[in-house]
Amino acid sequence: MPQQFTSDTYHSLCDEVASLDPDLKNIITKYGYPPFWSRPNTFESLVHIILEQQVSLASALSALNKLRERTGEITPARILLLTDEEMRACYCSRQKTAYIRYLAEAIIAGLISLTAFEQMEDAAIRQQLTALKGIGNWTVDVYLMFALHHTDILPLGDLAIVNAIKRLKGLSNKTSRDMLSAIAEQWQPYRTIASMLLWHFYLSDRKAKA
Repeated sequence: MPQQFTSDTYHSLCDEVASLDPDLKNIITKYGYPPFWSRPNTFESLVHIILEQQVSLASALSALNKLRERTGEITPARILLLTDEEMRACYCSRQKTAYIRYLAEAIIAGLISLTAFEQMEDAAIRQQLTALKGIGNWTVDVYLMFALHHTDILPLGDLAIVNAIKRLKGLSNKTSRDMLSAIAEQWQPYRTIASMLLWHFYLSDRKAKA
């Protein structure tokens, strides 16, 4: 079973990964510790991550809140009762409506179990989830980091993470993903924690410039 972090171990792990890289240590020195970003291991959390694909966090949250209002509780069974029109009224695109339904059907059919995922390795979880239409590596990465709290995930499909590494390390915008991945090897086995620091740096730096 992969190593996990908790709210109790979070700051000590931030310190540990920061000890591996002075640039990460500087983030803590300048901006403090990142928030403990966490979500429950639920169907709703996965729906939320699907809604966040390629849109702003605010837009995704608006759609999630609309779904909550419509269903009372976002569960696979209740989602499958909604019509296309009702999903559209909740700001869900046709594509994301399909993706959310595929996920709901897979859970109801027993093809995947979120509870079982809590005892499984990253690769096995990734294999099961990416077999579902509309769930790619970025969605799985965020789920593993925020819901299952696995410590060694690097979401290079996330533009903010990519830009944060380039800015922190003074790299060219043309720096390849392979090069970024190689740089991140020094953060193992705490690449999730490093990513939290990078998100914190990206958001804090942008806020300071604004």
